[in-house]
Amino acid sequence: MTDRPWLGAYPQGVPADIDASRYASLVALMEESFSKYGDRVAYSFMGKDMRYAEVDRESRAFASYLQGLGLVKGDRVAVMMPNCLQYPVAVAGVLRAGMIVVNVNPLYTPRELEHQLKDSGAKAIVVIENFGATLQHCIAATPVRHVVLAALGDRLGALKGALVNYVVRKVKKMVPAYSLPGAVRFNDALKKGAARGFAPQAIGPDDVALLQYTGGTTGVSKGAVLLNRNVIANVLQSEAWNEPVMQQVPAHEQPTGVCALPLYHIFAFTVGMMLSMRTGSKLVLIANPRDLAGVLKELSKHTIHSFPAVNTLFNGLAHHPDFKTVDWSHLKISVGGGTAVQAAVAKLWLEKTGCPICEGYGLSETSPSASCNPTTNKAYTGTIGVPLPSTWMKLIDEHDQEVAPGERGEIAIKGPQVMAGYWQRPDETAKSMTADGYFKTGDIGTVDAEGYFKIVDRKKDMILVSGFNVYPNEVEDVVALIPGVLECAAVGVPDEKTGEAVKLIIVRKNPELTEAQVRAFCRENLTGYKQPRVIEFRTELPKTPVGKILRRELRDAQPAPAPA
Repeated sequence: MTDRPWLGAYPQGVPADIDASRYASLVALMEESFSKYGDRVAYSFMGKDMRYAEVDRESRAFASYLQGLGLVKGDRVAVMMPNCLQYPVAVAGVLRAGMIVVNVNPLYTPRELEHQLKDSGAKAIVVIENFGATLQHCIAATPVRHVVLAALGDRLGALKGALVNYVVRKVKKMVPAYSLPGAVRFNDALKKGAARGFAPQAIGPDDVALLQYTGGTTGVSKGAVLLNRNVIANVLQSEAWNEPVMQQVPAHEQPTGVCALPLYHIFAFTVGMMLSMRTGSKLVLIANPRDLAGVLKELSKHTIHSFPAVNTLFNGLAHHPDFKTVDWSHLKISVGGGTAVQAAVAKLWLEKTGCPICEGYGLSETSPSASCNPTTNKAYTGTIGVPLPSTWMKLIDEHDQEVAPGERGEIAIKGPQVMAGYWQRPDETAKSMTADGYFKTGDIGTVDAEGYFKIVDRKKDMILVSGFNVYPNEVEDVVALIPGVLECAAVGVPDEKTGEAVKLIIVRKNPELTEAQVRAFCRENLTGYKQPRVIEFRTELPKTPVGKILRRELRDAQPAPAPA
């Protein structure tokens, strides 16, 4: 597909291409905003506002602290925190020091965390104390030598911060006991950094900005290498795409976005934090989006213009009795991503807010946004929209050749937001790219004459739980370690809340193995969204003549009766 039929679907004013060379680095983008919007609120968290000038000062101090540890440009620093004020400060500090951010899901088990820290070669980690015990269990096996410990109330001011930390530690008992000798407190790190000189680094577009870990068909989590220019391109693409509706925000109102998605997830990282920084917006940070009443209570305090979320969050909020306590009348854009938006949810959201959900599509490997429905659309299309500016998409067959019009094929993406490759895995990188530079997504789709793409199937057996990839191989490898398991298979099954959930089918070698034992083992070794929602015992699994388990058959089959 050499021409771009989808350009006809672009709203007026959206360019066909963006200039990704506008900034040399994400640091240049952020520093422009620090100087341009210094007095504006950058982040709002638990009633505390942090201005752009404060993010500038604190991230500079953190960058200086990292340099004081002897870390140098190109070193990897893991960031393992929920949405809180320390997250953007830490990330900006790591980038300003010329180092590489390794985003880590705070809910990882020690096994998952160990793999990511070893694979990335992270020398330092910033971790919220709630997960200090997880780090304690695996740190000895990793290259991590420096630990910075954050507490949820750190940047909320002395009185409120102390109160929040007391409640988290003593009342809610959310901080299990841990021992991390030599760890430095986040606030102390900032003080030490501020007391020494910061040495600015020369950072270019081809320097690595972050390693964004994603599952793989091998079951091993791989780091997508995102360069500064990849993320810059996606920020500028997203900004251009949102412009037709965001330009309607009155001049006297600061554009305000909601960040209820976790910042360690690439969707929130780029389309939340980095885009907000570029546009001088205020970003409302939500630490726990599962607490719907708490989310609505927080949102009721703000004038909201932009809300990126996943289907389950839109659905949960729209059905909540407190929904009307928020003034939704200023909302200009609701971006749905991570997982498919359901028609019923889109219809309800539009009825209740007057703002349509604009569904998009992307992957960690594409920084993440690749396509989106026009923000001016009022009707739900059931598609993933059209490719963003400077983005090409096509459908290919097993031989990487473009399929005939009207046929299904694997969605392949080319554009400045596509990753440089997988971290230290040239073989996996080669497998994922076509000869002409397209990234092969593993999603099977169709495209219409106007250039609207639709996902119809998944080539890989990946399970998509609330926008997070779960790879069956990883779940199966863990469950196979249980002594009473002969063999097992993990598949995705539809779930009203999470889109899909993990179903585990087990053939026992020890008939006394119970579901409770399996669940306990999974809790120890798999983070929440990877744990099986449904467990079924069978006498055998369906297989091909060469012995490969037929996952598709298990997905499509009705539950078989458990063996007596």
